[in-house]
Amino acid sequence: MTTECVYSIHEESPIGPLLLVQGEDGLRGVSMTPHEGRYGIDPGWRRADGPLADAHAQLHAYFAGELQDFELALAPQGTDFQRLVWRGLCEIPYGETISYGELAERIGAPGAARAVGLANGSNPIAVIIPCHRVIGADGSLTGYGGGLDRKRTLLALEGALAVQSLDALF
Repeated sequence: MTTECVYSIHEESPIGPLLLVQGEDGLRGVSMTPHEGRYGIDPGWRRADGPLADAHAQLHAYFAGELQDFELALAPQGTDFQRLVWRGLCEIPYGETISYGELAERIGAPGAARAVGLANGSNPIAVIIPCHRVIGADGSLTGYGGGLDRKRTLLALEGALAVQSLDALF
Protein backbone atom coordinates (compact mmCIF):
# COMPACT_ATOMS: atom_id res chain seq x y z
CA MET A 1 0.00 0.00 0.00
CA THR A 2 1.40 3.38 -1.02
CA THR A 3 1.12 6.23 1.42
CA GLU A 4 0.49 9.65 -0.03
CA CYS A 5 3.04 12.36 0.74
CA VAL A 6 1.59 15.45 2.36
CA TYR A 7 3.82 18.47 2.82
CA SER A 8 3.49 21.43 5.11
CA ILE A 9 5.28 24.65 5.97
CA HIS A 10 4.68 27.50 8.37
CA GLU A 11 5.30 30.98 7.08
CA GLU A 12 4.84 34.50 8.33
CA SER A 13 2.44 36.91 6.69
CA PRO A 14 0.92 40.33 7.37
CA ILE A 15 -2.04 38.54 9.00
CA GLY A 16 0.16 36.34 11.19
CA PRO A 17 1.56 32.84 10.85
CA LEU A 18 0.10 30.61 8.14
CA LEU A 19 0.18 26.83 7.86
CA LEU A 20 0.28 25.65 4.23
CA VAL A 21 -0.56 22.02 3.41
CA GLN A 22 0.01 20.37 0.02
CA GLY A 23 -1.06 16.90 -1.09
CA GLU A 24 -0.24 15.10 -4.30
CA ASP A 25 -3.47 16.46 -5.79
CA GLY A 26 -2.81 20.12 -4.94
CA LEU A 27 -3.00 22.67 -2.16
CA ARG A 28 -5.24 21.39 0.62
CA GLY A 29 -4.90 23.99 3.29
CA VAL A 30 -3.92 27.51 4.20
CA SER A 31 -4.76 28.08 7.84
CA MET A 32 -4.13 31.05 10.03
CA THR A 33 -2.55 30.10 13.31
CA PRO A 34 -4.10 30.29 15.74
CA HIS A 35 -7.36 29.72 13.88
CA GLU A 36 -10.69 28.70 15.31
CA GLY A 37 -11.43 25.08 14.44
CA ARG A 38 -8.41 24.36 12.22
CA TYR A 39 -6.03 21.49 12.36
CA GLY A 40 -2.43 21.36 13.47
CA ILE A 41 0.39 19.51 11.81
CA ASP A 42 -0.15 15.79 11.33
CA PRO A 43 2.90 13.74 12.38
CA GLY A 44 2.85 11.99 8.98
CA TRP A 45 3.30 15.23 7.02
CA ARG A 46 6.72 16.19 5.72
CA ARG A 47 8.10 19.64 6.21
CA ALA A 48 9.23 20.74 2.75
CA ASP A 49 9.42 24.11 1.05
CA GLY A 50 9.79 22.76 -2.51
CA PRO A 51 6.28 21.37 -3.06
CA LEU A 52 4.82 24.57 -1.60
CA ALA A 53 7.09 27.01 -3.45
CA ASP A 54 4.36 28.20 -5.85
CA ALA A 55 1.85 28.75 -3.06
CA HIS A 56 4.47 30.57 -0.98
CA ALA A 57 5.48 32.82 -3.91
CA GLN A 58 1.91 33.65 -4.86
CA LEU A 59 0.89 34.43 -1.28
CA HIS A 60 3.95 36.67 -0.94
CA ALA A 61 2.98 38.50 -4.16
CA TYR A 62 -0.65 38.80 -2.98
CA PHE A 63 0.35 40.34 0.35
CA ALA A 64 2.72 42.71 -1.50
CA GLY A 65 -0.22 43.91 -3.60
CA GLU A 66 1.28 42.42 -6.78
CA LEU A 67 -1.16 39.51 -7.35
CA GLN A 68 -4.93 39.45 -7.55
CA ASP A 69 -5.66 36.01 -8.98
CA PHE A 70 -4.03 32.84 -7.69
CA GLU A 71 -3.05 30.15 -10.16
CA LEU A 72 -2.61 27.02 -8.08
CA ALA A 73 -3.95 23.49 -8.16
CA LEU A 74 -6.42 23.43 -5.28
CA ALA A 75 -7.64 20.27 -3.58
CA PRO A 76 -9.90 21.31 -0.71
CA GLN A 77 -11.47 18.36 1.02
CA GLY A 78 -15.15 18.68 1.86
CA THR A 79 -18.68 17.72 0.88
CA ASP A 80 -20.06 18.35 -2.59
CA PHE A 81 -22.00 21.35 -1.27
CA GLN A 82 -18.94 22.80 0.47
CA ARG A 83 -16.88 22.46 -2.72
CA LEU A 84 -19.71 24.17 -4.66
CA VAL A 85 -19.60 27.09 -2.22
CA TRP A 86 -15.80 27.26 -2.35
CA ARG A 87 -15.88 27.37 -6.17
CA GLY A 88 -18.38 30.22 -5.86
CA LEU A 89 -16.03 32.05 -3.52
CA CYS A 90 -13.26 31.83 -6.11
CA GLU A 91 -15.48 33.72 -8.54
CA ILE A 92 -15.83 36.79 -6.30
CA PRO A 93 -13.52 39.36 -7.90
CA TYR A 94 -10.56 40.76 -6.00
CA GLY A 95 -11.56 43.89 -4.09
CA GLU A 96 -15.28 43.09 -4.07
CA THR A 97 -17.59 41.76 -1.41
CA ILE A 98 -20.94 39.98 -1.53
CA SER A 99 -23.42 38.74 1.06
CA TYR A 100 -24.05 35.13 2.03
CA GLY A 101 -27.47 35.36 0.37
CA GLU A 102 -25.98 36.66 -2.86
CA LEU A 103 -23.44 33.85 -2.87
CA ALA A 104 -26.24 31.33 -2.29
CA GLU A 105 -28.06 32.70 -5.33
CA ARG A 106 -24.91 32.69 -7.47
CA ILE A 107 -24.33 29.00 -6.81
CA GLY A 108 -27.95 28.09 -7.52
CA ALA A 109 -29.06 27.62 -3.92
CA PRO A 110 -31.31 30.62 -3.21
CA GLY A 111 -32.52 30.68 0.35
CA ALA A 112 -29.52 28.69 1.57
CA ALA A 113 -27.59 31.63 3.00
CA ARG A 114 -27.15 29.90 6.36
CA ALA A 115 -25.79 26.70 4.75
CA VAL A 116 -23.51 28.83 2.58
CA GLY A 117 -22.26 30.55 5.73
CA LEU A 118 -21.45 27.22 7.34
CA ALA A 119 -19.61 26.01 4.22
CA ASN A 120 -17.81 29.35 4.01
CA GLY A 121 -16.66 28.90 7.61
CA SER A 122 -15.30 25.45 6.75
CA ASN A 123 -13.09 26.74 3.95
CA PRO A 124 -9.73 24.96 4.40
CA ILE A 125 -7.77 27.24 2.06
CA ALA A 126 -8.00 30.72 3.57
CA VAL A 127 -7.01 33.79 1.54
CA ILE A 128 -6.64 31.82 -1.73
CA ILE A 129 -10.28 30.70 -1.60
CA PRO A 130 -11.46 34.17 -0.57
CA CYS A 131 -14.03 33.55 2.14
CA HIS A 132 -13.04 36.93 3.58
CA ARG A 133 -14.96 38.58 0.71
CA VAL A 134 -18.34 37.50 2.11
CA ILE A 135 -20.05 39.95 4.44
CA GLY A 136 -23.43 40.30 6.12
CA ALA A 137 -26.52 41.36 4.16
CA ASP A 138 -26.42 44.70 5.99
CA GLY A 139 -22.81 45.30 4.90
CA SER A 140 -21.31 44.41 8.26
CA LEU A 141 -18.27 42.27 8.78
CA THR A 142 -19.47 38.96 10.11
CA GLY A 143 -17.81 35.88 11.52
CA TYR A 144 -14.40 34.88 10.25
CA GLY A 145 -12.47 31.93 11.68
CA GLY A 146 -9.25 33.91 11.55
CA GLY A 147 -10.85 36.82 13.41
CA LEU A 148 -12.47 40.02 12.21
CA ASP A 149 -9.19 41.96 12.42
CA ARG A 150 -7.66 39.62 9.83
CA LYS A 151 -10.76 39.85 7.65
CA ARG A 152 -10.61 43.64 7.83
CA THR A 153 -6.89 43.56 6.94
CA LEU A 154 -7.48 41.33 3.90
CA LEU A 155 -10.34 43.50 2.64
CA ALA A 156 -8.27 46.65 3.17
CA LEU A 157 -5.35 45.08 1.28
CA GLU A 158 -7.68 44.42 -1.64
CA GLY A 159 -9.16 47.92 -1.47
CA ALA A 160 -12.67 46.54 -1.00
CA LEU A 161 -15.13 49.43 -1.02
CA ALA A 162 -17.03 47.87 1.86
CA VAL A 163 -14.12 48.42 4.24
CA GLN A 164 -14.36 52.19 3.89
CA SER A 165 -18.01 52.23 4.90
CA LEU A 166 -17.56 49.59 7.58
CA ASP A 167 -14.81 51.43 9.42
CA ALA A 168 -17.42 53.67 11.00
CA LEU A 169 -19.08 50.62 12.54
CA PHE A 170 -16.05 49.62 14.62
